[in-house]
Amino acid sequence: MADTYRAGTSVGMRRRTATEPVAPPAAPARARAVPDVGPRQLHRGMTVLATISLFIGTRAAWTDAILSRPVAAGVISLCYASILVCAVLALIVRTRRALIRVDAVVLITAVALVTCGYLLDHMGSDEGVLTAQAANEILHGRPVYGQPWPWLFGTPSVGITKTMSGGADFTYGYPPLTALLAAPVHAVVHSTAAATLVTTSALLLSSVLLWFLLPAPWRSAATAVCLGFGILPHYAALGYPAITALALLVPVVVRWPDTGRDGHLGPGGVLRAACLGAACAAQQLAWFLTPFLLIGLYAVRRGELAPRRALAVTARYAATAALTWSALNAYFAVQDFSAWLEGILLPLHQKAILHGQGVMGISYYFTDGSSRLDYYSYGSQLLLCGLLAVTLLFVRRLGPAITVLPWLAFYLATRSQDGYFLMMTPLWLAAAATVPAAAFATAWQPRLPRLTGRRAKSALAAGLLTPAFVCVLIAAASPPPLHMSLTPRYATHGSRVGVTAIRLRAVNTTGTTLSPHFASRRGQGASDWWTVASGPATLAPHASADYVVEPPGGFRPVPGGRARTYLIAVTGTPMTITTAHVPAAAPAAR
Repeated sequence: MADTYRAGTSVGMRRRTATEPVAPPAAPARARAVPDVGPRQLHRGMTVLATISLFIGTRAAWTDAILSRPVAAGVISLCYASILVCAVLALIVRTRRALIRVDAVVLITAVALVTCGYLLDHMGSDEGVLTAQAANEILHGRPVYGQPWPWLFGTPSVGITKTMSGGADFTYGYPPLTALLAAPVHAVVHSTAAATLVTTSALLLSSVLLWFLLPAPWRSAATAVCLGFGILPHYAALGYPAITALALLVPVVVRWPDTGRDGHLGPGGVLRAACLGAACAAQQLAWFLTPFLLIGLYAVRRGELAPRRALAVTARYAATAALTWSALNAYFAVQDFSAWLEGILLPLHQKAILHGQGVMGISYYFTDGSSRLDYYSYGSQLLLCGLLAVTLLFVRRLGPAITVLPWLAFYLATRSQDGYFLMMTPLWLAAAATVPAAAFATAWQPRLPRLTGRRAKSALAAGLLTPAFVCVLIAAASPPPLHMSLTPRYATHGSRVGVTAIRLRAVNTTGTTLSPHFASRRGQGASDWWTVASGPATLAPHASADYVVEPPGGFRPVPGGRARTYLIAVTGTPMTITTAHVPAAAPAAR
């Protein structure tokens, strides 16, 4: 008989030594009768949820594929079978190893579905188009930053980021890594697909990597979050550089408190730091996570090391990340430093028109406007600083949430679209699975001798965050800067009734000179800028003027039913918005 029991026996069974007597013939039968340790019910549940998540969007993909790509439709049909079989197996397999194999099949099925979805739609959005153009400029040795490319935005599928000053941004406003990766692809694929292929490949590779890095019961959850719900594949197919940053942040975040343990970065720590620097060179969202990671890393290391050693290992980690970031940006910085710096900082100061689901919607959707929109930005900045301070003071409590905290600040910003939250959700999962609260049990926190007890600490945390919310209240409670009375001019084109011009009287109720720009809004997005046919470019404090504004193309159809049309007037400096309801057309006009 073998010297040891085979794998899969009960934990209580011990190793047999060579000196022990040979077991009687019945012993092997008894050993085989001991039941194997089966998978936990939570693990089964994760696998079933992952299989269910693969249904999201699959029918629409199959419907499109059956018309244009029958082979892809056939693959999707096989994926349906795989989903059903995996769901059955997830509930009936008896061993952990077997369930892990089911998890692997679920992952493969998800990869196949995302690949089919990419083949069906890979032309990208404005971010993908800009990245592909930047890749083309790199191939030809031409400047990337500070170069407007207005011809890229001639189709309805490619949106334009309008600014509050009445213009729009046609330049590349992201760090260069995704464009660098797309450049060799663009040499072969001369279209936006060069960028979307890079971001989709990055998502698939990071999903597989995260699957292997997570504990077995969490792996199917990674499949669902990264590939199954359809959210991230959609952004990847649009060519968002943030997906590249996400892929690089996955190895950074998984078990990040282990980085620099015992005061030595080691090859793993150096690799994590390099990935962090590369992520910061891919998209600006990684910038916001970096200070939280550095605070958490220093606190954890100082809990076990002397202050100097903890600071030294954190500094080496930060320096490695900074060196990687610098190396990837060096060519562009040398080429034109001011244009490069302006480009990578563009999203932070461009004053883009309001958009998103955050608190700025109070002034955009629910009131007549605000004369102090800048205070939303101030509140966002103050909240970010307050969260950093609270994390430093209470890292033992907040440490596990470090991968989520940075995105809270975007909820207060004037651009608070849900993509800022959604695209980094795999990092939330990675922290939940690999960064337990116990990792911060001995982390260093500044001593607060006069603040003892939960109430005092809560009051301190609230005090650090209060200025941000005060700014939000100022922005939301401020009245609109203009008082506008509208007289629309309607016309009928065929069966459609629409606005051809609006005559309005605007009164500046503030003590600041304003330069209003006009657009219309029905839902969450604003139209292209309306033409000011008559009226002054600036409106002096407390002055009034008559304007005639015309919609793009000279005709703006009005919606039927309960939908309403609004005319908005915005200014860039200071940032303000005024909203006025466009009166409905008279029955005769209809």
